[in-house]
Amino acid sequence: MIKLVEVTKRFKQVRAVDNLSMEVNPGEIYGFLGPNGAGKTTTIRMIAGTLKPTSGQIFINGQNLEKNPTVAKQSVGFIPDRPFLYEKLTGFEFLRFIAGLYGVSNNILGQRAAELFELFELTEWQDELVESYSHGMKQRLIMSAALLHQPKVLIVDEPMVGLDPRGARLVKNIFRQLRTNGVAILMSTHTLAVAAEVCDRIGIILQGRLFISGTLEELKAQADTGSEQFEEAFLKLTGGHEEQILADFLRITD
Repeated sequence: MIKLVEVTKRFKQVRAVDNLSMEVNPGEIYGFLGPNGAGKTTTIRMIAGTLKPTSGQIFINGQNLEKNPTVAKQSVGFIPDRPFLYEKLTGFEFLRFIAGLYGVSNNILGQRAAELFELFELTEWQDELVESYSHGMKQRLIMSAALLHQPKVLIVDEPMVGLDPRGARLVKNIFRQLRTNGVAILMSTHTLAVAAEVCDRIGIILQGRLFISGTLEELKAQADTGSEQFEEAFLKLTGGHEEQILADFLRITD
């Protein structure tokens, strides 16, 4: 569903992403990890179509993102780490706005909005202004908007930020259900516990390159630390970057 072929992104003389190739399959949750400045957000923005690569090719659901951007983006739901919301709209008005962008008809909108408000426990708030929502509620509204057009690919940057334990559990369960329905999910996170709990495969990016990729068990086996803790395997696999990794990653939450 997502395929990157030798993708590079330069900012002047800096290579933020360097000859990156990777794939995410249908019905797979792929964890995308790396320290700050490793190239995660740049990669995500290129896949979402908000940033153009310097070179290389990106395919979404078989469509070349550069040659067929509109068709490719129709398959994508994007949940950024810092979403923008029109706070003077109600929750339902915001979904209606998003529906217009994706060509979702009014007939379908009513049913889909009702389903999503119920799924994300926002039904009682759908007619309230977004400015009255808590941070966690805004995050869930953005997720509702990303799923409104029933995308086959979901790109998520730090999905659990600002969510309380109940909200985080709800989102994890929704991701698992989407995976069952064949949706490909690319999830960037700084929280190793979340990646270990929900991801089918994990890729670690360092200095703009995909350093290693595999299942959790494969990464642990390759690290050969003798420990069941993913952070131990992670630190060994990314040896030489301990100081930054400890600062960025060892903030494990339930």
